[in-house]
Amino acid sequence: MKISVLCFDLSSNAFGRAWLLAKALSRVYDVEIIGTSRKGGIWAPMAHSKIPVKEFMWDRYPKFSRVKKNILDAIDGDLILASKLMPTSFGIGLQKKYSSGKPLIVDIDDWELGFFYHSGFWGGVGRFLNFSNPNGLPYVWRIERLVGEADAVSVSNRFLQKKFKGALLPHCRDTSVLDPQKFNPDEMKERIGLADKKVVMFLGTPRPHKGLDDLLAAFKKIGDLNVKLVIIGAENQQEFLKRVDHSIRESVVVLPKTPFQKLPELLSAADILAIPQRRTSDSVGQIPARLFDAMSMAKPIIATRVSDIPEVLDNCGYLVDPNKPSQLADAIKYILNHSDEARVKGAAARARCRQKYDIHNLESGLSGLIEQVIAKKAN
Repeated sequence: MKISVLCFDLSSNAFGRAWLLAKALSRVYDVEIIGTSRKGGIWAPMAHSKIPVKEFMWDRYPKFSRVKKNILDAIDGDLILASKLMPTSFGIGLQKKYSSGKPLIVDIDDWELGFFYHSGFWGGVGRFLNFSNPNGLPYVWRIERLVGEADAVSVSNRFLQKKFKGALLPHCRDTSVLDPQKFNPDEMKERIGLADKKVVMFLGTPRPHKGLDDLLAAFKKIGDLNVKLVIIGAENQQEFLKRVDHSIRESVVVLPKTPFQKLPELLSAADILAIPQRRTSDSVGQIPARLFDAMSMAKPIIATRVSDIPEVLDNCGYLVDPNKPSQLADAIKYILNHSDEARVKGAAARARCRQKYDIHNLESGLSGLIEQVIAKKAN
């Protein structure tokens, strides 16, 4: 059986969830990923993925109508799995379902409309009138109201489950790959020029709702040059450093985006993994995937009480309130002064990840959902 996984933008981090779904399914099924690429190419951290990808260059309407036809022609799976509730993934999947009768599952790991709501009234009006963008607000608004047309729905967190129903399938990781026993933290620190330093690490694209500004503010309160903040994921290292207050610039290290297969090695250098998510319309419907990377690697974690983070960690990490740099600073100091306790929590986080958030859990959940859909179609 072949499954076509639809990704709305292959060139962005949206590819991450689509790839994870495809990876889990590839253990059982023949799988391919199909989608548009807004910037051209595959998202850099996963550019060397071994899963087959069919790429189509993104465009605006009316030219996108031709692109959409080409994508529809390329979908040859027996079942369609659309990643994210977006017009260029779920919307195209719906069209293929209507024309071919192929079953369609939609997987939702973000509240897409939430990303539009932070722009204010006039910003919202402007976005709503943006009819040339295939993933513009009017189309996303319409697509969200068609979720019931899917044969099955999966979601990554409880906010989305309450909003769209569906099976709860959180982010997962291959804990056999993200295994701390395979790496030497001291060697990695030496390679990145931070031997004998304490490393607080931030992974991911530094968008406002990710809370990196709060973490930078926390470092102003730490005032210890032996504690370094390592940021991985900024688009332009030098431009980002210019934004950092001069008083803490010596404490901040910005590393380039790294291929996914190199991530465990880099993550091994962290003494603390910080996930300072803010509570906004952007973040209430998502769980940071990096939380599961850190858990799998047995890292002490500082995270905010946002979305399902407290439930996922379940006392295996350190929680602070969002938008509170002083709490972040206090938590960092506490962990560095109580390293034995932090190691115990890190080990507990890995054990919890292996039990509840390993890729085998996602494989089992998706396979069960697919079997239900096929059985329903057969009847």
